Amino acid sequence: MPLLCTNCRQPYPPTGTPYRCSRCGGLFDYTEPFPYDPLKIEPDLPGIWRYRHSFPLLEDAPPLSLSEGDTPLVWGGAFGGQVAFKCEFLQPSGSFKDRGSATLVSFLLSRGARTAVEDSSGNAGASFAAYAARAGIHARIFVPDSASGPKRAQIEAYGVELVGVPGARSNASEAALQAVEQSGSAAVYASHAYLPFNLPGYATLAYELLEQLGEAPGSLILPVGQGGLLLGAWRGFTALWGAGIIEKLPVLVGVQARLCAPLWAISLYGMAGAGWVAEGSTLAEGIRIVHPVRGDAVLQAVSESGGQFLAVDEAQIRSGQESLARLGLFVEPTSAVVWDALDQAAARLPKPIVVVLTGSGYKSEL
Repeated sequence: MPLLCTNCRQPYPPTGTPYRCSRCGGLFDYTEPFPYDPLKIEPDLPGIWRYRHSFPLLEDAPPLSLSEGDTPLVWGGAFGGQVAFKCEFLQPSGSFKDRGSATLVSFLLSRGARTAVEDSSGNAGASFAAYAARAGIHARIFVPDSASGPKRAQIEAYGVELVGVPGARSNASEAALQAVEQSGSAAVYASHAYLPFNLPGYATLAYELLEQLGEAPGSLILPVGQGGLLLGAWRGFTALWGAGIIEKLPVLVGVQARLCAPLWAISLYGMAGAGWVAEGSTLAEGIRIVHPVRGDAVLQAVSESGGQFLAVDEAQIRSGQESLARLGLFVEPTSAVVWDALDQAAARLPKPIVVVLTGSGYKSEL
Protein backbone atom coordinates (compact mmCIF):
# COMPACT_ATOMS: atom_id res chain seq x y z
CA MET A 1 0.00 0.00 0.00
CA PRO A 2 1.44 3.41 -0.95
CA LEU A 3 2.73 5.54 1.92
CA LEU A 4 3.36 9.06 0.64
CA CYS A 5 4.07 12.55 1.87
CA THR A 6 0.73 14.32 2.10
CA ASN A 7 2.31 17.50 0.73
CA CYS A 8 4.72 16.62 -2.11
CA ARG A 9 3.74 12.94 -2.62
CA GLN A 10 7.26 11.62 -2.09
CA PRO A 11 7.13 7.92 -1.12
CA TYR A 12 8.24 6.75 2.30
CA PRO A 13 11.81 5.48 1.87
CA PRO A 14 12.53 1.73 1.81
CA THR A 15 15.11 2.11 4.59
CA GLY A 16 15.28 4.21 7.72
CA THR A 17 12.47 5.60 9.89
CA PRO A 18 12.03 9.32 9.05
CA TYR A 19 9.17 10.96 10.88
CA ARG A 20 8.76 13.67 8.22
CA CYS A 21 9.43 14.03 4.52
CA SER A 22 13.07 14.85 3.77
CA ARG A 23 12.06 16.92 0.74
CA CYS A 24 9.42 19.26 2.16
CA GLY A 25 8.91 18.39 5.82
CA GLY A 26 5.40 17.04 5.22
CA LEU A 27 3.66 14.19 6.99
CA PHE A 28 3.58 10.66 5.66
CA ASP A 29 0.26 8.86 5.42
CA TYR A 30 -1.44 5.95 3.71
CA THR A 31 -3.10 6.86 0.43
CA GLU A 32 -5.48 3.89 0.08
CA PRO A 33 -7.99 2.23 2.41
CA PHE A 34 -6.69 -0.52 4.64
CA PRO A 35 -7.36 -4.01 3.26
CA TYR A 36 -9.73 -6.25 5.19
CA ASP A 37 -10.80 -9.79 4.41
CA PRO A 38 -12.46 -11.95 7.10
CA LEU A 39 -11.11 -15.05 5.36
CA LYS A 40 -7.55 -13.84 6.02
CA ILE A 41 -7.91 -13.42 9.78
CA GLU A 42 -5.33 -15.61 11.56
CA PRO A 43 -6.80 -16.54 14.97
CA ASP A 44 -3.64 -18.34 16.06
CA LEU A 45 -1.61 -15.12 16.07
CA PRO A 46 -1.41 -13.18 19.36
CA GLY A 47 -3.33 -10.03 20.20
CA ILE A 48 -4.31 -7.79 17.32
CA TRP A 49 -1.97 -9.66 15.01
CA ARG A 50 -4.78 -11.93 13.88
CA TYR A 51 -5.62 -8.99 11.59
CA ARG A 52 -2.06 -8.88 10.25
CA HIS A 53 -3.22 -8.96 6.62
CA SER A 54 -4.71 -5.49 7.15
CA PHE A 55 -1.43 -3.96 8.41
CA PRO A 56 0.25 -2.22 5.45
CA LEU A 57 4.03 -1.95 5.25
CA LEU A 58 4.50 -4.59 7.93
CA GLU A 59 4.87 -7.75 5.85
CA ASP A 60 8.38 -8.42 7.21
CA ALA A 61 7.78 -7.08 10.71
CA PRO A 62 7.74 -9.52 13.63
CA PRO A 63 4.35 -9.87 15.36
CA LEU A 64 5.38 -8.12 18.56
CA SER A 65 2.62 -8.58 21.12
CA LEU A 66 1.69 -8.33 24.78
CA SER A 67 -1.76 -9.77 24.00
CA GLU A 68 -3.21 -6.34 23.29
CA GLY A 69 -6.73 -6.08 21.94
CA ASP A 70 -9.79 -8.21 22.67
CA THR A 71 -10.96 -5.72 25.29
CA PRO A 72 -14.43 -6.27 26.75
CA LEU A 73 -17.58 -4.51 25.63
CA VAL A 74 -19.62 -3.78 28.75
CA TRP A 75 -23.22 -2.59 28.52
CA GLY A 76 -24.64 -0.15 31.03
CA GLY A 77 -27.48 2.26 31.53
CA ALA A 78 -26.77 5.94 30.93
CA PHE A 79 -29.09 8.91 30.40
CA GLY A 80 -32.16 6.84 29.75
CA GLY A 81 -30.67 4.24 27.43
CA GLN A 82 -28.22 1.36 27.12
CA VAL A 83 -24.68 2.17 26.04
CA ALA A 84 -21.76 -0.15 25.20
CA PHE A 85 -18.48 0.78 26.89
CA LYS A 86 -15.37 -0.46 25.07
CA CYS A 87 -12.91 -1.03 27.92
CA GLU A 88 -9.58 -0.04 26.40
CA PHE A 89 -8.29 0.73 29.90
CA LEU A 90 -7.87 -3.05 30.31
CA GLN A 91 -5.06 -3.20 27.74
CA PRO A 92 -1.64 -4.56 28.91
CA SER A 93 -0.23 -1.13 29.79
CA GLY A 94 -3.60 0.28 30.83
CA SER A 95 -4.53 2.30 27.76
CA PHE A 96 -5.64 2.09 24.13
CA LYS A 97 -2.15 3.11 23.06
CA ASP A 98 -1.08 -0.54 23.10
CA ARG A 99 -2.87 -1.22 19.81
CA GLY A 100 -0.71 1.40 18.12
CA SER A 101 2.49 0.58 19.97
CA ALA A 102 2.34 -3.05 18.85
CA THR A 103 2.39 -2.12 15.16
CA LEU A 104 4.67 0.91 15.54
CA VAL A 105 7.39 -0.91 17.47
CA SER A 106 7.14 -3.90 15.14
CA PHE A 107 7.79 -1.55 12.24
CA LEU A 108 10.79 -0.06 14.03
CA LEU A 109 12.19 -3.55 14.55
CA SER A 110 11.74 -4.33 10.86
CA ARG A 111 13.88 -1.28 10.06
CA GLY A 112 16.60 -2.23 12.53
CA ALA A 113 15.98 0.53 15.10
CA ARG A 114 17.75 -0.11 18.41
CA THR A 115 17.40 3.28 20.14
CA ALA A 116 14.29 5.47 20.09
CA VAL A 117 13.01 8.72 21.52
CA GLU A 118 9.35 9.47 22.22
CA ASP A 119 7.40 12.23 23.96
CA SER A 120 4.12 11.83 25.76
CA SER A 121 1.75 13.13 28.40
CA GLY A 122 2.01 9.67 29.95
CA ASN A 123 -0.02 6.90 28.31
CA ALA A 124 1.77 6.80 24.97
CA GLY A 125 5.08 6.90 26.79
CA ALA A 126 4.12 4.04 29.11
CA SER A 127 2.82 1.96 26.23
CA PHE A 128 5.83 2.62 24.04
CA ALA A 129 8.14 1.83 26.96
CA ALA A 130 6.41 -1.52 27.48
CA TYR A 131 6.67 -2.58 23.86
CA ALA A 132 10.20 -1.20 23.47
CA ALA A 133 11.25 -3.25 26.49
CA ARG A 134 9.62 -6.30 24.94
CA ALA A 135 11.48 -5.65 21.69
CA GLY A 136 14.86 -4.90 23.26
CA ILE A 137 14.85 -1.31 22.00
CA HIS A 138 16.45 1.29 24.26
CA ALA A 139 13.92 4.07 24.78
CA ARG A 140 14.14 7.59 26.11
CA ILE A 141 10.74 9.09 26.98
CA PHE A 142 10.16 12.83 27.47
CA VAL A 143 7.14 13.85 29.55
CA PRO A 144 5.97 17.14 31.04
CA ASP A 145 6.73 17.52 34.73
CA SER A 146 2.98 17.75 35.27
CA ALA A 147 2.43 14.14 34.10
CA SER A 148 0.80 12.07 36.82
CA GLY A 149 3.05 10.22 39.22
CA PRO A 150 1.64 6.76 38.44
CA LYS A 151 2.34 7.21 34.73
CA ARG A 152 5.88 8.38 35.39
CA ALA A 153 6.49 5.44 37.70
CA GLN A 154 5.08 3.03 35.14
CA ILE A 155 7.40 4.34 32.42
CA GLU A 156 10.45 3.95 34.65
CA ALA A 157 9.38 0.47 35.73
CA TYR A 158 9.92 -0.78 32.17
CA GLY A 159 13.59 0.18 32.46
CA VAL A 160 13.58 3.07 30.02
CA GLU A 161 15.04 6.52 30.56
CA LEU A 162 12.45 9.06 31.72
CA VAL A 163 13.12 12.76 31.15
CA GLY A 164 10.85 15.32 32.82
CA VAL A 165 10.38 18.63 31.01
CA PRO A 166 9.16 21.80 32.77
CA GLY A 167 6.13 23.64 31.44
CA ALA A 168 3.49 22.72 28.90
CA ARG A 169 2.97 19.38 27.16
CA SER A 170 4.30 20.88 23.91
CA ASN A 171 7.66 21.52 25.60
CA ALA A 172 8.18 17.76 25.92
CA SER A 173 7.76 17.39 22.16
CA GLU A 174 10.31 20.11 21.48
CA ALA A 175 12.78 18.53 23.91
CA ALA A 176 12.39 15.11 22.28
CA LEU A 177 13.06 16.53 18.83
CA GLN A 178 16.16 18.32 20.10
CA ALA A 179 17.42 15.06 21.60
CA VAL A 180 16.95 13.25 18.29
CA GLU A 181 18.78 15.98 16.38
CA GLN A 182 21.67 15.92 18.85
CA SER A 183 21.98 12.14 18.53
CA GLY A 184 22.61 12.33 14.79
CA SER A 185 21.46 9.00 13.38
CA ALA A 186 21.85 7.12 16.66
CA ALA A 187 18.20 7.45 17.72
CA VAL A 188 14.92 7.50 15.83
CA TYR A 189 12.02 9.76 16.70
CA ALA A 190 9.35 7.16 17.36
CA SER A 191 6.55 9.70 17.52
CA HIS A 192 3.04 8.30 17.93
CA ALA A 193 1.81 11.60 16.47
CA TYR A 194 4.02 11.92 13.38
CA LEU A 195 4.59 8.32 12.33
CA PRO A 196 1.53 6.64 10.77
CA PHE A 197 2.41 3.07 11.72
CA ASN A 198 0.17 3.03 14.78
CA LEU A 199 -2.96 3.72 12.70
CA PRO A 200 -3.37 0.13 11.42
CA GLY A 201 -3.23 -1.01 15.05
CA TYR A 202 -5.93 1.45 16.06
CA ALA A 203 -8.07 0.24 13.15
CA THR A 204 -8.44 -3.10 14.92
CA LEU A 205 -10.83 -1.40 17.34
CA ALA A 206 -13.34 -1.29 14.48
CA TYR A 207 -12.83 -4.95 13.59
CA GLU A 208 -13.36 -6.04 17.20
CA LEU A 209 -16.49 -3.95 17.59
CA LEU A 210 -17.98 -5.57 14.51
CA GLU A 211 -17.30 -9.00 16.00
CA GLN A 212 -18.69 -8.04 19.41
CA LEU A 213 -21.81 -6.23 18.21
CA GLY A 214 -22.55 -8.22 15.07
CA GLU A 215 -22.89 -4.88 13.28
CA ALA A 216 -21.21 -1.52 13.09
CA PRO A 217 -21.94 0.91 15.92
CA GLY A 218 -24.42 3.63 15.12
CA SER A 219 -22.19 6.08 16.96
CA LEU A 220 -18.72 6.09 18.49
CA ILE A 221 -17.79 8.52 21.29
CA LEU A 222 -14.14 8.87 22.29
CA PRO A 223 -11.64 11.37 23.74
CA VAL A 224 -9.47 13.22 21.23
CA GLY A 225 -6.03 14.75 21.73
CA GLN A 226 -3.86 13.99 18.72
CA GLY A 227 -6.85 12.01 17.44
CA GLY A 228 -4.94 8.91 16.37
CA LEU A 229 -7.47 6.46 17.80
CA LEU A 230 -10.39 8.24 16.16
CA LEU A 231 -8.58 8.37 12.82
CA GLY A 232 -7.45 4.76 12.98
CA ALA A 233 -10.87 3.48 14.02
CA TRP A 234 -12.50 5.44 11.19
CA ARG A 235 -10.14 3.88 8.69
CA GLY A 236 -10.98 0.49 10.14
CA PHE A 237 -14.68 1.07 9.62
CA THR A 238 -14.12 2.39 6.11
CA ALA A 239 -12.13 -0.79 5.38
CA LEU A 240 -15.10 -2.86 6.54
CA TRP A 241 -17.48 -0.73 4.49
CA GLY A 242 -15.27 -0.91 1.41
CA ALA A 243 -15.19 -4.69 1.71
CA GLY A 244 -18.99 -4.78 1.75
CA ILE A 245 -19.10 -6.19 5.28
CA ILE A 246 -21.03 -3.31 6.88
CA GLU A 247 -23.75 -1.21 5.28
CA LYS A 248 -23.29 1.95 7.32
CA LEU A 249 -20.48 3.90 8.90
CA PRO A 250 -20.73 5.10 12.51
CA VAL A 251 -21.19 8.72 13.49
CA LEU A 252 -18.03 9.90 15.25
CA VAL A 253 -18.12 12.15 18.32
CA GLY A 254 -14.71 13.46 19.36
CA VAL A 255 -14.49 14.87 22.87
CA GLN A 256 -12.02 17.45 24.16
CA ALA A 257 -11.46 19.31 27.42
CA ARG A 258 -12.71 22.86 27.03
CA LEU A 259 -9.44 24.24 28.44
CA CYS A 260 -7.57 22.76 25.46
CA ALA A 261 -10.03 22.09 22.63
CA PRO A 262 -8.53 23.10 19.27
CA LEU A 263 -10.49 20.67 17.09
CA TRP A 264 -13.77 21.58 18.78
CA ALA A 265 -13.01 25.28 18.23
CA ILE A 266 -12.05 24.82 14.58
CA SER A 267 -15.11 22.68 13.89
CA LEU A 268 -17.34 25.47 15.19
CA TYR A 269 -15.56 28.63 14.07
CA GLY A 270 -13.17 27.58 11.31
CA MET A 271 -9.47 28.31 11.47
CA ALA A 272 -10.22 31.57 13.24
CA GLY A 273 -11.26 29.47 16.23
CA ALA A 274 -7.73 28.11 16.58
CA GLY A 275 -6.46 31.60 17.35
CA TRP A 276 -7.92 31.74 20.83
CA VAL A 277 -7.28 28.14 21.90
CA ALA A 278 -4.89 27.89 24.86
CA GLU A 279 -2.89 24.94 26.12
CA GLY A 280 -4.77 25.18 29.39
CA SER A 281 -4.03 22.96 32.36
CA THR A 282 -6.76 20.33 32.50
CA LEU A 283 -7.55 17.20 34.47
CA ALA A 284 -7.68 15.44 31.09
CA GLU A 285 -3.89 15.55 30.67
CA GLY A 286 -3.91 12.87 27.99
CA ILE A 287 -5.71 15.11 25.50
CA ARG A 288 -3.91 18.35 26.30
CA ILE A 289 -2.74 18.84 22.71
CA VAL A 290 -3.01 22.35 21.31
CA HIS A 291 -1.67 21.55 17.81
CA PRO A 292 -2.76 18.03 16.73
CA VAL A 293 -0.30 16.85 14.08
CA ARG A 294 -2.98 15.09 11.99
CA GLY A 295 -5.71 17.55 12.90
CA ASP A 296 -6.87 18.05 9.31
CA ALA A 297 -7.39 14.33 8.78
CA VAL A 298 -9.20 13.98 12.11
CA LEU A 299 -11.50 16.89 11.29
CA GLN A 300 -12.22 15.36 7.89
CA ALA A 301 -13.06 11.96 9.40
CA VAL A 302 -15.57 13.46 11.83
CA SER A 303 -17.11 15.55 9.06
CA GLU A 304 -17.42 12.58 6.70
CA SER A 305 -19.13 10.57 9.43
CA GLY A 306 -21.74 13.25 10.03
CA GLY A 307 -20.42 13.62 13.58
CA GLN A 308 -19.19 16.45 15.75
CA PHE A 309 -16.70 17.56 18.38
CA LEU A 310 -17.83 18.35 21.91
CA ALA A 311 -16.05 20.19 24.73
CA VAL A 312 -16.34 19.34 28.41
CA ASP A 313 -15.69 21.55 31.46
CA GLU A 314 -13.43 20.51 34.34
CA ALA A 315 -16.27 19.96 36.82
CA GLN A 316 -17.96 17.58 34.40
CA ILE A 317 -14.72 15.66 33.89
CA ARG A 318 -14.45 14.89 37.60
CA SER A 319 -18.14 14.07 37.98
CA GLY A 320 -17.94 11.89 34.88
CA GLN A 321 -15.10 9.90 36.43
CA GLU A 322 -17.22 9.36 39.53
CA SER A 323 -20.30 8.37 37.53
CA LEU A 324 -18.37 5.82 35.49
CA ALA A 325 -16.88 4.38 38.67
CA ARG A 326 -20.43 3.88 39.99
CA LEU A 327 -20.92 1.60 36.98
CA GLY A 328 -17.80 -0.34 37.95
CA LEU A 329 -15.66 1.37 35.31
CA PHE A 330 -12.58 2.94 36.91
CA VAL A 331 -10.97 5.28 34.39
CA GLU A 332 -8.63 8.25 34.44
CA PRO A 333 -9.98 11.81 33.97
CA THR A 334 -8.99 11.87 30.28
CA SER A 335 -11.33 8.96 29.62
CA ALA A 336 -14.06 10.50 31.74
CA VAL A 337 -14.70 13.37 29.30
CA VAL A 338 -16.96 10.96 27.42
CA TRP A 339 -19.60 10.93 30.17
CA ASP A 340 -20.68 14.56 29.80
CA ALA A 341 -20.42 14.23 26.02
CA LEU A 342 -22.80 11.29 26.25
CA ASP A 343 -25.18 13.47 28.25
CA GLN A 344 -24.93 16.22 25.61
CA ALA A 345 -25.46 14.02 22.57
CA ALA A 346 -27.01 10.62 23.39
CA ALA A 347 -30.60 11.58 22.61
CA ARG A 348 -29.81 12.43 18.99
CA LEU A 349 -27.16 9.83 18.17
CA PRO A 350 -27.82 6.67 16.12
CA LYS A 351 -27.86 3.43 18.10
CA PRO A 352 -26.07 1.39 19.23
CA ILE A 353 -23.80 3.89 20.92
CA VAL A 354 -20.28 2.75 21.77
CA VAL A 355 -18.25 4.81 24.24
CA VAL A 356 -14.49 4.19 24.29
CA LEU A 357 -12.86 4.28 27.73
CA THR A 358 -9.23 4.90 26.91
CA GLY A 359 -7.16 4.81 30.11
CA SER A 360 -7.15 3.17 33.54
CA GLY A 361 -7.99 5.03 36.73
CA TYR A 362 -4.90 3.52 38.28
CA LYS A 363 -2.88 5.92 36.15
CA SER A 364 -4.24 9.03 37.85
CA GLU A 365 -3.59 10.60 41.21
CA LEU A 366 -6.87 10.70 43.10
